[in-house]
Amino acid sequence: MHVPDGFIDTPVSAAAGLVAVGAVAVSLRGARRELGGASPGGGAGGERTAPLAGLVAAFIFAVQMLNFPVAAGTSGHLLGGALAAILVGPYTGVLCVAVVLLMQGILFADGGLTALGVNITVMGVVTVVVAYGLFRGLVGILPRTRRSVTVASFVAALVSVPAAAAAFTLLYAIGGTTDVPVPKVLTAMVGVHVLIGIGEAVITTATVGAVLAVRPDLVHGARGLATPLKLRVGGELVDAAPAAAPVAARSTKAVWVTGLAAALVLAGGVSYYASADPDGLEKVAADQGFDEKAEEHAAAGSPLADYGVSSVTDARLSGGLAGTIGVGATVLVGTGVFWAVRRRRAAAEVPAKGAA
Repeated sequence: MHVPDGFIDTPVSAAAGLVAVGAVAVSLRGARRELGGASPGGGAGGERTAPLAGLVAAFIFAVQMLNFPVAAGTSGHLLGGALAAILVGPYTGVLCVAVVLLMQGILFADGGLTALGVNITVMGVVTVVVAYGLFRGLVGILPRTRRSVTVASFVAALVSVPAAAAAFTLLYAIGGTTDVPVPKVLTAMVGVHVLIGIGEAVITTATVGAVLAVRPDLVHGARGLATPLKLRVGGELVDAAPAAAPVAARSTKAVWVTGLAAALVLAGGVSYYASADPDGLEKVAADQGFDEKAEEHAAAGSPLADYGVSSVTDARLSGGLAGTIGVGATVLVGTGVFWAVRRRRAAAEVPAKGAA
């Protein structure tokens, strides 16, 4: 659903840019707690989020290269807002998607540069807010089990995609550059993105479930859901008192290496077999006639434009190299951003502890 330049007029694109800047600013403040603070359920779970947040961004980048067919002549791809929010927290999730969109726009000419604010608002902010709000609501009423986390992940991811499609339609209604009737755009966008949402839900649930199976302590949305230890006192079962100090953090190296290897394999190899059909937005734009307003990307001459290395003639090798470069660049930039946010929180805590 990468919106190109030209679909939305300049004033609305600028306004969406301000919304995106504000959302990123708020997320930077909120991410300090998620990246450097204790987990909701106690312990130091937040400390282990920083090195994984960059990995989550790189994984989303890789999976977004895997367009899957959803209807005749139409494909879809992961948006990633729900996945990021559940794994590393909603504030950090917005930053993850923003980093991915920035790298795609600058390096690969995917998503307009003047439409970057539109894309961050639609694909990052809306998906995270809708998905995480619904996820927390479902987790709050379902039994406190891992299965509940995966069920909530599925529903939240599914709903977040048509919600993003509706958000794009709203922006189109306000600042669209063509006179295509808004109801037609809304019906087409939401209809096809419900199907894409099913794919999003499957990918999100599978990824969250895989991490839950090996390291549930690393899933932000699952922290604090463990059933308290029960002790029998006087013939009755009572909750045991929480530990006085958190258990030493386990290393995340194995998870980080495995996740990075998976991202490299997906982007560098599996992406060659992705569907070549236009995605949901491209298909709707072509069918409804507002694709003619799309403008050439400012980075169309980039050596990596369209996810290929311009100097490499072999299509498989060109796409694989581009995907590998994209994963590497995203994990480096993302990790750098998240470590900087965490260090900023740590620096702010030192004076506070001294005053105390």
